[in-house]
Amino acid sequence: MTVVEETTTAPVEAPAAPDAAELPDRPRRIGGPTRSGVLSLTGAAVSGFCLTVLLFGELAPFSGVLGFTVTAYLAFLAVYAVLTGLEENGQAVRDRVMTVVLWTAATLLFSGLALVVGFTAWRGREALPHGNFFTEDMQASGPLDPLTHGGILHAMLGSLIMITIALAITVPFGLTCAVYLNQIPGRFSRFVRTIVEAMTALPSIVAGLMVYATWILILGMQKSGLAASFAISVMMLPIVIRAADVVLRLVPGNLTEAAEALGAPRWRTVWHVVLPTARSGLATAVILGTARGIGETSPVLLTAGFTAALNADPTSGPMISLPLAVFNFVKSPQPAMIARGFGAAAVLMALVLVLFAIARVIGGRGPGHQTRRQARRTARASRRDTARFAELHAPGLTLFETDPQAAPFDRPTGSTTDEDPGQKPGDTH
Repeated sequence: MTVVEETTTAPVEAPAAPDAAELPDRPRRIGGPTRSGVLSLTGAAVSGFCLTVLLFGELAPFSGVLGFTVTAYLAFLAVYAVLTGLEENGQAVRDRVMTVVLWTAATLLFSGLALVVGFTAWRGREALPHGNFFTEDMQASGPLDPLTHGGILHAMLGSLIMITIALAITVPFGLTCAVYLNQIPGRFSRFVRTIVEAMTALPSIVAGLMVYATWILILGMQKSGLAASFAISVMMLPIVIRAADVVLRLVPGNLTEAAEALGAPRWRTVWHVVLPTARSGLATAVILGTARGIGETSPVLLTAGFTAALNADPTSGPMISLPLAVFNFVKSPQPAMIARGFGAAAVLMALVLVLFAIARVIGGRGPGHQTRRQARRTARASRRDTARFAELHAPGLTLFETDPQAAPFDRPTGSTTDEDPGQKPGDTH
């Protein structure tokens, strides 16, 4: 007899839906390209181009490359805004469109800079490989001489001398004036700030005429590199003051308040707190002023004259700079002279780049960042302070050490050795 066992199977319940609180948090991606964003950009670009071709070719009597480019870009922005609006809200649409506009502007600026640098270097490629171009002047060379004769040594030396003297005048006066405008507010400081802002837009020819009238005509001095340095300083000074003033305003006020609360005088607060904190920005201000002064031509021509010979004395005789040499070279119809002009322009850009790199090395570190030498010096000072504090807090070390053999009058007050030998410990006087 066979017994058949009956088994009952319980119904299988479906898994419950996970609670919303148990779902893992997934951060929203707010940057970087996405699939929909790339498709929207591509579709908007194609649509804008096709719409512009239709307008210029069939519907409207438009022509011109510039008009075609501007119309295509505007159509691209409009279509991109529509495509983005299908998925995002109004705020996201404005953000996407402005991002595209800013990237376009940055691309245009970078392209313009690359075009200027590349075109100058390409046109000067014929003169740059020759060694005499950097070691000779144009005293014994003429417009018809080949590139193997003559060079721009006199112009390079003149530019370096002029900009060095101008920096020696501009940097201390400019930074001091900026500190005065920032630390000593008042009626006179507002007047000085107004004059500085007005001088920022001063034409360079006016600065050259002022130095020419005062230094050469009134005082009777001769044209020289020193006079040109004065004119360049007049052009650089308002740029350095204005930029340095803006940078010093960004220094947190609690730093100066903390220094003054510790008893530091104003000059020490400025020297040890304000200027080191704004060091990187002050270096940028000096770079802006240097870039303005090193490219001036008309003030140098009025105050230093023109020469084709090497002159290393800034106080006597005419002196030429690289911008003036470039102007003199490129206005010649001879191809060799034009090549020298573009080569001199390339050297001028390289000189500005070198000065920029030097300024960034000197002042490019932000507040709190030290060089390796400064870090080692700080570490040695910290070790000395640690050893000194450990010695002061060592066990058994007291401020007043007593000698048991000393006389009663030589012992410190309150010492147990001052008690009477016959007095009991519990007795009092």
